[in-house]
Amino acid sequence: MSGQNFNIMIVGQSGRLMYEAVLFAASLRAQSPGFRGRLYVAVPQPGPLWPSRDPSIRNDLVLATLDRLEAQILPFESQVFGQSYAYGNKIEALAALPEGEPFVFFDTDTLITGELTSVPFDFSRPSASLRREGTWPKPTLYGPGYAAIWRSLYTRFDLDFDSSLDRDQPDEYWRRYLYFNAGYFYGACPRAFGKRFLTYARTIRDDPPRELVGQSLDPWLDQIALPLVIHSFGGGRSSLPPGHLDGEVSCHYRTLPLLYARESDQVVATLEEVSAPNWIKKVLKGYEPMKRLIYQGKGHRVRALFDRENLPRREQAIRNRIKSEGLWMR
Repeated sequence: MSGQNFNIMIVGQSGRLMYEAVLFAASLRAQSPGFRGRLYVAVPQPGPLWPSRDPSIRNDLVLATLDRLEAQILPFESQVFGQSYAYGNKIEALAALPEGEPFVFFDTDTLITGELTSVPFDFSRPSASLRREGTWPKPTLYGPGYAAIWRSLYTRFDLDFDSSLDRDQPDEYWRRYLYFNAGYFYGACPRAFGKRFLTYARTIRDDPPRELVGQSLDPWLDQIALPLVIHSFGGGRSSLPPGHLDGEVSCHYRTLPLLYARESDQVVATLEEVSAPNWIKKVLKGYEPMKRLIYQGKGHRVRALFDRENLPRREQAIRNRIKSEGLWMR
């Protein structure tokens, strides 16, 4: 399956994401010369669901750099989410991709660190990132529990709940239930995948099962709907062998301070190598956190705060330490 052509989509818009898009594209071109698909930067367009800001990319230098990196700008209209739930961009943008062509979506805060064509994708069995914590749901003392909450969602969409379980994990432990980070996901047809993703997410938002009363949907809505979509297309947690994405080939760093704090020396070296050319540097220095962390060396001050062999178990503890040193920037 690794020899298949496929397209990549990221979402870019004004502000931080457009700079992350440049960094992503630079890492893709440097680290994956074998990639022969198209790189799309999906850009939401201004409209009624963006009442107080224009989300489109208007920076000429950013646009010229993306063009030089052979990234194709893909405008799309926000019909359901927009400014009220910007994570919904990754759902709505799928409808703008070419129908029937396999796709991989990445969050822009991702670095490509190896050859993407070496990843053994089976696009007929979609999957997503398993680099996640048990962020949703948060069962209350008096219930319902994990099983009842997740079962209610599978029932709502006529899906088989029992076949989604990881029976190696104990009952009422969050890892037993299909749950992904939406930092990457892939499938055979972006329009079919996106249509179902949008239907599920909008239904959960507008008409949630009663078992979801008291559960926060923001910002978790995309990650609540995603496992249901993947399961409905016959995919799951074991569709992709471990060690490729979120491993040797890609790094979802989330924020640059977290990258410097916890990622490997190879990831840091890749970041600094792909951001070094003057024509890339000229763009990225326009974003203050990249200027200070990458080019002024403050990232290595963050790195010196932590022992990568003995990191705090919770991400929040890492964040708090960085903030206490005045080095948290995003």
